[in-house]
Amino acid sequence: MATALLSTVVGFLAGRLQGNFKNWLRIHPVVAADSQPGTTALVSTPQVRAKSADVEEISRLAPQQQAERLLELAIDQPDLSLGLIHRNLTSWRGHLEDSDRLFHLVLQALNSNDPRVRVAAVEIDLAANNLMKAPESVDKLQRQIQNSSEERYMALWRLGALGNRGVEPTEAFRTLKRYAHDRNQEVRFWAVEGLAMLGNQESIGELLDLLACDPAAKIRQRAANGLSRSGLLTGEQRLTAVPELLNLLDDDSLDAATQNLVYATLEAITGASFGKNASAWRDWWAHHDTREKHPTRRHPGLSLA
Repeated sequence: MATALLSTVVGFLAGRLQGNFKNWLRIHPVVAADSQPGTTALVSTPQVRAKSADVEEISRLAPQQQAERLLELAIDQPDLSLGLIHRNLTSWRGHLEDSDRLFHLVLQALNSNDPRVRVAAVEIDLAANNLMKAPESVDKLQRQIQNSSEERYMALWRLGALGNRGVEPTEAFRTLKRYAHDRNQEVRFWAVEGLAMLGNQESIGELLDLLACDPAAKIRQRAANGLSRSGLLTGEQRLTAVPELLNLLDDDSLDAATQNLVYATLEAITGASFGKNASAWRDWWAHHDTREKHPTRRHPGLSLA
């Protein structure tokens, strides 16, 4: 029932080609129920290790090609390449170009089920955009966000990514929350993407509010996706949204499409599948023995499940 409701793609190709992001989302549909049963965390699947000869060849490449090749390798064979990425980030800084090829690889890596690969993609993207892990980078992004040009969209996304890496996360959340309620729908879209990248408990609460209350279907869908699949939230963090999602099943103010998003989000987060049977979902959760069952917030006017 959740076909095409959610996509693992982060949804920000629009930052490069604003007119093409709908096509990008359309050709990468994901069925929420495709989550592996019982899987509640982003985990890596053992892969064949890269050959030493491959690593030696990569070491002789220029920094740009090194970053691209290692990120490409990390998507399928992360164990060896991830260490090399993190060891080379400092030396790459100032020598990387935010090229279309590198950006495409960043997008691919952000679809990985391995959180280490997603983090590596973010680190490379920040390095390619000369964003140091320092308050000055937050200031730079804030200036871009306040600018009315299209650079503000990717700045919102990168502000969340930078906050996730420990740089001014409180300020990042404050800014993203403000722009998530902007009158401009495209600005809200990118603020939602930034919240998903920020990946902390505060962003979960805001994404839940946007899923329930934003007037635009596109924004509600991206909020659902940020809660369930995209961005940098861990599997354990995503589970903390389940009680609030169960509460939303009782919210008569939600239209049918939004209710479907709630069910799809539950499926994607938990790996369970009970269709639109709200009672079955609640019964399953009540007997699901996990410490992540306790919610961090409440939706106004709704009781806890």
